[in-house]
Amino acid sequence: MREILRVQKLKKNLGGYFGETIDIRAVLHDVETTAQAHGWHSELFHKAGDLKLFSLHRTCHDEAKRRRIYISAGIHGDEPAGPLAASRLIQENNWPEGTEIFLLPCLNPVGFTLNKRENADGIDLNRDYRNPKAAETRAHIAWLECQTKFDLYLCLHEDWESQGFYLYEQNPDAKPSFAEKMIEAAKIVCPVDPSEIIEDRPAQNGIIRPNISPQERPAWPEALYLITQKSRQGYTLEAPSDFPLATRVNALVAAVNAALK
Repeated sequence: MREILRVQKLKKNLGGYFGETIDIRAVLHDVETTAQAHGWHSELFHKAGDLKLFSLHRTCHDEAKRRRIYISAGIHGDEPAGPLAASRLIQENNWPEGTEIFLLPCLNPVGFTLNKRENADGIDLNRDYRNPKAAETRAHIAWLECQTKFDLYLCLHEDWESQGFYLYEQNPDAKPSFAEKMIEAAKIVCPVDPSEIIEDRPAQNGIIRPNISPQERPAWPEALYLITQKSRQGYTLEAPSDFPLATRVNALVAAVNAALK
């Protein structure tokens, strides 16, 4: 607990994200190189100039125990903790037995070169999954349509306005929840947002369980597409952008590891 209390807000983000940036080309090069060294398969599904959108696949040969896990990051170009967390997870290579992993380390690399949420055309990709306009979204959906369904999805994000780490849970079939375990793991390295209302939704101990009717939403985030088309349980993890970058990365990695284990 003493370590958590020493983590202080940076107070940089006033009206937007003004924190640390990353060299997305270098990050993705390191991710792909390390993944291949660990035996992962890389699949390119879109290019924007010299910037690649690719998936990484870690197979599991035990059909009886196999759980198919989807992890994505970097859909907003002003949220650097996600791609760095993906890189850390690949480097540590500490995946539980029986897990088949599909990891997409950055869905909006152009956004990172511009240090803005949207892509080069000003489209928020995380609102583009119902009637996709962006080439990145269309390519991602085409890739998803080729995959069989996942047991769990995890989308890695940041929120520059938040008071601490929090998450959204989508679990329409009331399966055993991982939300509390992820919050407990994250709070060891990062404060959790205690607010009773987060993003205009009721929250409890950093957990939002929204009552969403997808058909009533004109603009779908990635998570809504996933819960309607590819999985019946998933989580959107939100690290607090106004805390140090290392703290945000640690929180995302801790939460992912808690869900998987």
